[in-house]
Amino acid sequence: MEVLKQRILKEGRNLGNGILKVDSFINHQVDAQLMDECGKELARRFQGVGATKVLTAEISGIAPALTTALHLGIPVVYARKHKPITMPDQVYLTLTPSHTKGRTVELIISPEYLAGGERVLIIDDFLATGATILGLIRLAESAGAKIVGVGALIEKTFEGGRQALAYLNVPIESLARIRSMQGNSIIFED
Repeated sequence: MEVLKQRILKEGRNLGNGILKVDSFINHQVDAQLMDECGKELARRFQGVGATKVLTAEISGIAPALTTALHLGIPVVYARKHKPITMPDQVYLTLTPSHTKGRTVELIISPEYLAGGERVLIIDDFLATGATILGLIRLAESAGAKIVGVGALIEKTFEGGRQALAYLNVPIESLARIRSMQGNSIIFED
């Protein structure tokens, strides 16, 4: 998606160790119009999978997941990283490493909002190693839900996440695929 690639080139910063800072339009400050365009494109790509819910992880996945769900006409469920007192005692919980936090984080979903028989489309901001998405898959499978697709705004193809998810045999889509990040250069896949 050209508009997203141009924003990455203009405002994204390679912080080293595979970390791409896109805080000015995705991860801290959100460009709502850009997210709407991204959500519309992701919804178009996944229109035929029959998703009944979009699943993501807080916080950076919420904007693209919400706009995708809006264009698909289905709800969004997001895995929380801290259990609020409003959540029931029995929850779905998994641990996953966070590259940007430099530690393991919890992902928690209430069984009130994800159940057996759901057809789940996972949408996140990044597909890198696939660790967060694999955590979301474990949560959905614990609930008895079926994964029908995985989408991301940005994929860092050099980190192998797509290969880690290949066993799912579902569509995997990303709007901007980065082949390499070295120094100040960001090189996209053709």
